[in-house]
Amino acid sequence: MRSVETVLFLVVVATVVATFARRLRVPAPTLLVIAGVIIGLVPGVPSIEVTPDVVSLIVLPPLLFAAGEELPWRDLRAVWRPVTTLAVGLVLATAAGVAAVAVALTPLPLGMAFVLGAVLASTDPVAVTALGRRLALPPRIQALVQAESLFNDATSLLLFRLAVGLVVAGGVADWGRTVTEFAVLAGGGVLAGAVVAAGAYVIRRRTEEPVLETVVSLVTPYAAYVAAESVHASGVTAVVVASIVLGTQAHRMTNAHLRLQLGAVNGTVIFLLESVVFGLIGLQLPALVRRLTGTDTVWPVQALAIAATLVVVRLLWVFPLSALAQRRSGVRRPSWQVPAVVSWAGARGVVPLAAALSIPLTTSGNAPLENRDLVLLLSIAVIVLTLVVQGLTLAPLVRLAGIALRPEDVRQEHTFARMRLAQAGLQHLDGVAETEAAPDFVVEQLRQSWEARAARAAAGDADEPDNSAALAYRGLRHELLAVEGAELTRLFESGAITDGTRRRIQRVLDLEQAGLGEDDL
Repeated sequence: MRSVETVLFLVVVATVVATFARRLRVPAPTLLVIAGVIIGLVPGVPSIEVTPDVVSLIVLPPLLFAAGEELPWRDLRAVWRPVTTLAVGLVLATAAGVAAVAVALTPLPLGMAFVLGAVLASTDPVAVTALGRRLALPPRIQALVQAESLFNDATSLLLFRLAVGLVVAGGVADWGRTVTEFAVLAGGGVLAGAVVAAGAYVIRRRTEEPVLETVVSLVTPYAAYVAAESVHASGVTAVVVASIVLGTQAHRMTNAHLRLQLGAVNGTVIFLLESVVFGLIGLQLPALVRRLTGTDTVWPVQALAIAATLVVVRLLWVFPLSALAQRRSGVRRPSWQVPAVVSWAGARGVVPLAAALSIPLTTSGNAPLENRDLVLLLSIAVIVLTLVVQGLTLAPLVRLAGIALRPEDVRQEHTFARMRLAQAGLQHLDGVAETEAAPDFVVEQLRQSWEARAARAAAGDADEPDNSAALAYRGLRHELLAVEGAELTRLFESGAITDGTRRRIQRVLDLEQAGLGEDDL
């Protein structure tokens, strides 16, 4: 099976899996990994060799960028203290814990055990974001787990480079050089991401061409990653910084039409990339098992022990910090719900996979790097375990903890926002009427429309079991648009209008039809 055929096959599988995932209320990444493992176990399926560049350069940047754009700057500022502690302290503790367990339970020497610990030390923003989309977590908790996964990669990447350098060169750590390298990795990544974000902002502010806007949006994460890596900085950090900066300015760079188009294009790209990468994670495991057949038969026990170590270290780190924070805020009896969810939301995924695949094949003396395949096998096995086990159990844990936002609270907030928007519009119309800046009949017509909008918003939060007037209004508008669409098709087929006219009018009808999807806002 060739690479192109593999990608197409994974996309088809992902489409089927996504359909069942929604019906079964199971995270799609979890089902994709399971499907990949099952397919990889089928006799006759060839081994899939994934190069590091495919994951780190092609797949990773846009997925990281999408995860960063979903993190509001306001929420990030509210959680920066615990995020800093988790992104540095917890990563170091996790790497040390995994290395100790690997030395005790596996044939790995200390150097390769530390490489394994560095690979698995950080949570993965792609996996965390993908698993968290379907959970109605409070904004602060969602921001905490998402920001941690975005910013802990600089620490784990430094540990990984240090460990690989020691293993490959067989040298001793130079701590002065290590501190300098960390500064270059983190600082250079921040600077490269900020520069690329500024350039993209200037370009997108000066263009309203949909195609060009889409191209710039798709190229930006790759530009940030390549710019940082070219100066030996952290490409992951650069992409994260660029995504957060541009995410805060999105409303200033685009109009409604461009946002609709970008949302559709980016959603498609993210779906395709997540489909391929999570499927490849599952496919890699059976291939590595076959490669190591007869050399190490206890790897499942070792992988389970390492995965358990990740959870235990995270629990021992998060719960005391949470208790201390609650004590400082005046809480006498610290609660377990929030730290339990934060501790369990530590899945590994694409970033650890990219790091594991980038482990060199040989040492500096061109000798084969021993135990590389075992490190790769254990890394991917642990990634699969976290995606499957934590992916399937995170939602039940959130429900058990009782911290998820209630549907009625979400609806109430939505109704409140719609009412305030409608009231702001009506107040503006009052000002227009006083200054006679528009004809009276235009103002009155718009006033009736906005008053009806406010009434529909208020009815959406009323005590009635349904809002029959609003439903009838939207249903009739759908019917009218469908009638106009049918008439447009008839006019084109009869030769009364050209294809260009048909396409322009069809686009207007499509936009109007799409506007009915959000309660006719």
